[in-house]
Amino acid sequence: MAKQKIDPNYKIVAENRRARYDYAIDSDIECGIVLEGSEVKALRGNGVNIADSYAAVENGELFLVNSYIPPYEQAKVFKHEERRRRKLLVSRKEMADLWNATQRKGMTLVPLVLYFNHRGRAKIKLGVAKGKKNHDKRETEAKRDWSRQKQRLMKDHS
Repeated sequence: MAKQKIDPNYKIVAENRRARYDYAIDSDIECGIVLEGSEVKALRGNGVNIADSYAAVENGELFLVNSYIPPYEQAKVFKHEERRRRKLLVSRKEMADLWNATQRKGMTLVPLVLYFNHRGRAKIKLGVAKGKKNHDKRETEAKRDWSRQKQRLMKDHS
């Protein structure tokens, strides 16, 4: 068996697990994120929350709104605001695609994962999503339960 190469720089900082339950994810896109120094240090610690946040296209720029990065205690002078709007970095073509997607009825930009990539850069994965209704959520839950039950049955009979 081949040895797996573990990348020391790659690290998932925050994951929005509720997004896949509340939204039907159409596609996703990786974005860079503009951070201050104390924010990067705080990301390497714990306590980051992207569950209540969303991304918005405003004046031709993409922003992450309402994400929480805890204060970095060692930063005495250069502290950051915890819930500030953070600019996201995407190409012009991707920006146009995201803007067009959000103009359609019911589509929104939901953050899925905040992580450090293999080069040690902070990245965020956004999902272009449509909100699910309660009956859609129940249907998803029923499919998940059935697949789990099917796996159990297959395991017992083999």
